[in-house]
Amino acid sequence: MRKLKAFAIGAGLLLLALLTLAVDPAGVIEALDKVSPGYVVAAVLVVEVQVVLSALRWRFTAARLGHQIPVLAAVREYYVGSVLDQILPGGIAGDAARVYRSRDENPGGWKRAATAVVLERLSGQFAFFLLTCFGLIAWAILLPESLPIRLSLVFWVGMALLAILGAAAAWFGTRLRARLGQLGPDFAAAFWKDGALAVQVCLSTLIVGSYVLTFLLASHAVGATLSPIAAVTVIPFCLLTMLIPVGIGGWGTREAAAAALWPLFGFTGAEGLAASLLYGIFSLAGAAVPGLLVLAGLLLRELRHDT
Repeated sequence: MRKLKAFAIGAGLLLLALLTLAVDPAGVIEALDKVSPGYVVAAVLVVEVQVVLSALRWRFTAARLGHQIPVLAAVREYYVGSVLDQILPGGIAGDAARVYRSRDENPGGWKRAATAVVLERLSGQFAFFLLTCFGLIAWAILLPESLPIRLSLVFWVGMALLAILGAAAAWFGTRLRARLGQLGPDFAAAFWKDGALAVQVCLSTLIVGSYVLTFLLASHAVGATLSPIAAVTVIPFCLLTMLIPVGIGGWGTREAAAAALWPLFGFTGAEGLAASLLYGIFSLAGAAVPGLLVLAGLLLRELRHDT
């Protein structure tokens, strides 16, 4: 497992280095030189809002499962989790930390805590999935000449995925039905009962919008001002590549997508790469600075307790 993680990290870093060389390093540096402090402040503030809203979504989901988390504790733990997700491979270290650190807050232990984290992340992934699907449709209708993939290919890939899911459901049918049966009441409580759906939709929409806005600010900062349609087309595609388990925090795969997609909107690959790099820096700075302060405070508290 360690060798696999090391390989993934190395592959991500190598991809990033090769991309920089391929798209003109001087062009990347020139684009990054255009960034003004105003964009940095604005983007970091958006990231702060993003983390707080995510923490509130987690707290709301957990409360629906009978797992009460104080507001400040939820925000604190989400900052810590965000830092871990961005500096450790796999993208789930932060989620695991939230489960571990909140497992004793209420009855149910780690199972209740884990269910709350899983359903909270599911809410965000579903909102992002809907945005990506909407963007693909909008792209095909409004900008068909710039669509990087054929619609027939999208159709057959979708059918293949449905076939794989169907085969998996048939293979693991009994176990899968039993597991879904156990999650059914929790799912209904978190997403359906007593107006929960409206809260989940509102929070997840705002959170996904904050991701897109941060990327738009990053691109505008390097001189590549994207049109509004890019908010539901190229940017969701770039963010989607962060799910590929290569590198850390999406570094490398996200930049590869941006370098390939930005020329479709009249900009250079170097500007796309620079925008993606800046997005990563904004996200890391916005989450890491408060998160590291929280970690430092927790460490000092532990040291004082030991003495």
